[in-house]
Amino acid sequence: MKKSTKVLIVAMIAILSIFSMVGCSNDKNEEVKTYIAATEPTYPPFDSVDDDGNIIGFDMDLLNAIAEDQGFKVEYKSFEFDAIVPAVQSGSADIAAAAVNITPDREEKVAFSDKYFDSGKVILVKSDNDKINGIDDLKPTMKVAAQIGTTESDYVQDLAKKNKIGDAVILNQTTQCILQLQNGDVDAVIMDAPVSMYYQNKFADEIKQLDALIDPSPMAFAVAKENEELLEKLNKGLANVKESGKYDELVKKWFESSEL
Repeated sequence: MKKSTKVLIVAMIAILSIFSMVGCSNDKNEEVKTYIAATEPTYPPFDSVDDDGNIIGFDMDLLNAIAEDQGFKVEYKSFEFDAIVPAVQSGSADIAAAAVNITPDREEKVAFSDKYFDSGKVILVKSDNDKINGIDDLKPTMKVAAQIGTTESDYVQDLAKKNKIGDAVILNQTTQCILQLQNGDVDAVIMDAPVSMYYQNKFADEIKQLDALIDPSPMAFAVAKENEELLEKLNKGLANVKESGKYDELVKKWFESSEL
């Protein structure tokens, strides 16, 4: 009887140990922080939506790689572009991940990570347009489109104020800008160079990108000014992802693919 009792006790201890380990494992999983990333998924190849409705893009892959390196998770939520910085400011989102250019105005509102991409503004016109070959060819009779909340929209509106173009057509999405260009409703579109490249590849017979790069500007993730802990994670993770070669893989995937 004593021997049986001892065996029973040992078995019970083993079972309790297993439950304890499972409990610890669950606790560890619960400790993994999930951050909300605000994006505007109509800006390929940085941010877009696949056929199943999933938010995908260079920004997502890069931020996911940083998250894996730093031990946190990311949940993506869609916002209008001009609502992204306010969302981070208010706490509705933790990270701005939407090909956001670093500007003095935005630096007053949020804290930017180290840059992850260099970009600049370019002009898109219809493929048969031989009248516009650069910024100096824009006229007071012309309409030029850009996406709301972007540095390009600020630039286009400034051109209109200075009477260098007739109308600044500010739209919610880049897809709307491209559609208006294709339909002939606007004479040109101004947008970020890599995004312009995507549309030029996609609609090569209909539109073309002009060579001149306007106002080169870096892109970065952004967090609330007081969130120094998250900013440090982003910068450390970005450095590690670049050092590992993963960053170069993602650039090749999203910007050099023949499928774009």
